[in-house]
Amino acid sequence: MKVIGVIPARWGSTRFEGKVLAKISGKPMIQHVWERAGQSRRLDELIIACDDKRVLEAAQQFGATAVLTSPDHPSGSDRIAEAVAQRDVDIVINIQGDEPLIQSSVIDDLARALLEDPSCVMATAIKVLDKKEELLSPNVVKVVVDKDNNALYFSRSVIPYNRDDQTITYYKHLGIYAYRKDFLFTFKELPKSLLEKAEKLEQLRVLESGFKIKTVVTDIETVGVDTPEDLACVEWLLKDREQKLKE
Repeated sequence: MKVIGVIPARWGSTRFEGKVLAKISGKPMIQHVWERAGQSRRLDELIIACDDKRVLEAAQQFGATAVLTSPDHPSGSDRIAEAVAQRDVDIVINIQGDEPLIQSSVIDDLARALLEDPSCVMATAIKVLDKKEELLSPNVVKVVVDKDNNALYFSRSVIPYNRDDQTITYYKHLGIYAYRKDFLFTFKELPKSLLEKAEKLEQLRVLESGFKIKTVVTDIETVGVDTPEDLACVEWLLKDREQKLKE
């Protein structure tokens, strides 16, 4: 079973254009993602799928394999589908290009979920949510799971609703996915669903169509970069980690 990691890198971010090339500690953000993903023990190949020649050239300069895809794709999964269409692979890992703190162990855990369970067509990572501000934020996606760790629902709202103030473990969704290649193309052809349109979460299309998404629980925190302020936060965290390693 061949596993490929694909990092979709879109230049035209609405809130922060060109963020994938924004510098963190002297390196483009996409390079940090690529270097960390490259530490995975499960990936047989790692590529960057970009929509702009500036990103393509930057990726090639730091040694990455990069492919230029259509700038018109509505989502990262569509961009990834184009990038892997002619590649002989079995499992595809969608690694977000705006999460420079991604850990390779999360990639390995997702790949393992599909490698060890032939019935699993899609998997994603989740983490215990223990910050109230994140629980209440519509920018942090929450998820509830069944007894087998399959996702029941994803929402920007607080789920489940704790009516009687019970002790409940809340989970947040981390935006990294693993797909079987054939299912990626099935997913791509599914019509947009009502819940997907309401929540603006494309993974709900999978659940509404009757497919399962296996969740893998991790304790590793990631920080997505959507604004210049997020970029500054990541740079501080990286410097703090480096300092602790030296001590």
